[in-house]
Amino acid sequence: MRSRIMLLEDDRQLHMTIKAFLEYIDYEVISAYDAMEAKEMLYEKSSDLMLLDVKVPYQNGFDLLKELREGGDTTPAIFITSLSSIDDLSRGFDVGCDDYIKKPFELKELELRVKAAINKSFGSQKGIVKIDETTEFDIENFSLKIEDKKINLKQKEAKLLSLFLKNRAKIVSYDLINSTLWDYDEEPNSKSLRTYIYNLRAYLGRDRIRTVKNRGYTFE
Repeated sequence: MRSRIMLLEDDRQLHMTIKAFLEYIDYEVISAYDAMEAKEMLYEKSSDLMLLDVKVPYQNGFDLLKELREGGDTTPAIFITSLSSIDDLSRGFDVGCDDYIKKPFELKELELRVKAAINKSFGSQKGIVKIDETTEFDIENFSLKIEDKKINLKQKEAKLLSLFLKNRAKIVSYDLINSTLWDYDEEPNSKSLRTYIYNLRAYLGRDRIRTVKNRGYTFE
C-alpha cells in the first residue's frame, strides 16, 4: 500500500514538479494551492505526511499546522519554504513540524527527508509487528519477543528495526538510515550504526540483515 502525502504549495510550477516527482517514486499525492483547500482535503482524507509551504493564501503554513496540532492531528509535517532565519526555523518546530526544507532544494533531498519522516512515524506507532513465525516486535515498547524470550532494544536499535520492517526486501540507504536514526541536531555515527546492526543480527540471525556494499542494507 502506497503512502499518501498531502502537498500544500501555491507556486504552480514547483507544485507540479514536486507532485510529479513524488508520484514517480511511488507515493500517492493529494495537493492544494491554498490553506483552505488543504484543510478541506485533510478533513476528507487521511495522509501519512504533510508537505507544507508557509506563504500560502488564506492562512500561513505555521498557523495551519498549529491549528491542526491543536485539533489532535499528529500526522508528520515538513515545511518547505524560502524562510531561512533561526526565528522562522524555531517557529516551525514550535508549532509541531518534524522537519524543515529550505528552498531551493534538490529533489533527492526531498526524497530522503520524506522517507525519513514517514519511517519515523512508522517507528512511533503502537502495536505488534510479526517478523516471522517465532519472532514479534513490540513497536511501542522497543522490545523483541523470540519464542518465549523478551529482548529490550535501545531506542535507536528499535528505530532501525522499524525502518527495516517498513522497507522489507528493499535497499535501505545509508543516507536514509542516518536521517531516520539521528535528529537534525545530532551527528550521524557510523561506529554506532555498525553496533546496532551487529546487535540486531545477534538477535535475529546474521542472514536476516544483508550488507549492500557502499549502499546500505536489506532486511530479508
